[in-house]
Amino acid sequence: MPLIRRANYHLKPPLPLMSQTSQITIATLHYGDGEFAVLKAGSHVRCAVSGVPIPLPALRYWSVERQEAYASPVEVLKAQCPDKAA
Repeated sequence: MPLIRRANYHLKPPLPLMSQTSQITIATLHYGDGEFAVLKAGSHVRCAVSGVPIPLPALRYWSVERQEAYASPVEVLKAQCPDKAA
């Protein structure tokens, strides 16, 4: 019987590198309680406070009432209490 090697079967093929001609676009989302819906496809959203891009897989903080995304808890506090933010 031939020896069957399975070591590489569990490996996923590498993701293609982003070419210089591909565009990184801003997504449009509807923020809900614990989830968001993509209204317009894109690679990221911008933080409402700092303006930094947030990749959709990394998006963890947003306001349902304001329909805004935030990069971290620090930006959430700055948006909720702008007079107390340092």
